[in-house]
Amino acid sequence: MAIVRVSCLALLLCLPGPAPAQPLVGKVREYTVAKGDYLTRIGARFGVDPVVLARENGIDYFGLIHPGQSLRVDNRHIAPEARADGIVINIPQRMLFLYRSGQLAAHYPVGLGQPGWRTPQGRFTVKSKELDKEWVVPESIQTEMRAKGEAVRTRVPPGPDNPLGRHWIGLKPGACGIHSTTAPPSVYHFQSHGCIRMQPEDAAELFERVAVDAPVEIIYRPLLMARGADGTLYLEVHPDIYDREPDLRAALLDEVRRLNAAGELDWDRAAGVIARKEGLARQVGPPAGD
Repeated sequence: MAIVRVSCLALLLCLPGPAPAQPLVGKVREYTVAKGDYLTRIGARFGVDPVVLARENGIDYFGLIHPGQSLRVDNRHIAPEARADGIVINIPQRMLFLYRSGQLAAHYPVGLGQPGWRTPQGRFTVKSKELDKEWVVPESIQTEMRAKGEAVRTRVPPGPDNPLGRHWIGLKPGACGIHSTTAPPSVYHFQSHGCIRMQPEDAAELFERVAVDAPVEIIYRPLLMARGADGTLYLEVHPDIYDREPDLRAALLDEVRRLNAAGELDWDRAAGVIARKEGLARQVGPPAGD
């Protein structure tokens, strides 16, 4: 995709000073493959697309990996602008961020609604926290079960067959919730019926850290840009899974203006990041002062 070249001077003349640094979360690490691991499971745990994980390690996505094998895992992401308190979930990014007193306290990969069952955007609050919640199957999902020729269930008691797992954080308004899952590899994918899935250990941790009535904001930003602690520019771009952001070039220019970064951005490198949509924070400019 071609990026429109704009005059750096024209941008800089009417822009505010540099925005404060946003935190980068995650890191580059060496991961040792364990028994039972496969790329989708590893990607779901760390918040990395398994296709990208395979490509970065020079291995066949459809091939086998073996216990003891070493993989390079880069799961760096850009956190949205700090909130005073509460939870922020960015749908295309498939990440949940917990803020405390304006500071980022924790971050987790999440699984979200498939395109036909979209996770809702907007402002919510935590309505309830429940352990071992019975799943009352919505009528719409019962209809889907019938259409697929599956046995129709109306209620699923707590236990290994309950897709809500052990921890449930209900949101209001609506019936959406944040919950653990009995299918951990489905995290960091769009496979749910609208709810937000988490790895069981992540859901247990969040359950203890968030209070009833805490604010929750669900946003939709497939493109994020940030300046690291040393001034380095990073760009992160995800597929527009719900077709809500038709012009990523315009979104890029908005971020360039916000960060006052026109003179630092490597426009060709940014074009490559937009074209690949790998969903990871990639360097697109030198540290400030270089």
